[in-house]
Amino acid sequence: MARRLFSREFKVEAVRLVRERGVSVAQAARDLDLHENMLRRWVKELTSDPAQAFPGQGQLKPDHLEVERLRREVAKLKAERDLLKKAAAFFAREAK
Repeated sequence: MARRLFSREFKVEAVRLVRERGVSVAQAARDLDLHENMLRRWVKELTSDPAQAFPGQGQLKPDHLEVERLRREVAKLKAERDLLKKAAAFFAREAK
């Protein structure tokens, strides 16, 4: 069975159905042909951080973007450090 993908608008409308219209999570999940746990997770995500909920396919939340940027920077700095270590060892050997 192929994995189904849902748009941000669909998720927001599903959560709105539960929160604003008072439909139970179980009933809304049945009506939308979803698993209850998925709909509960969507409600939780939208409640905790509405602006950054459901970032989309291939898009990361700002927190994750910052972590990725820092990881790349650390890798670059380690490479520079290693290069300087090798250069120092080379010149120390040449000086003898």
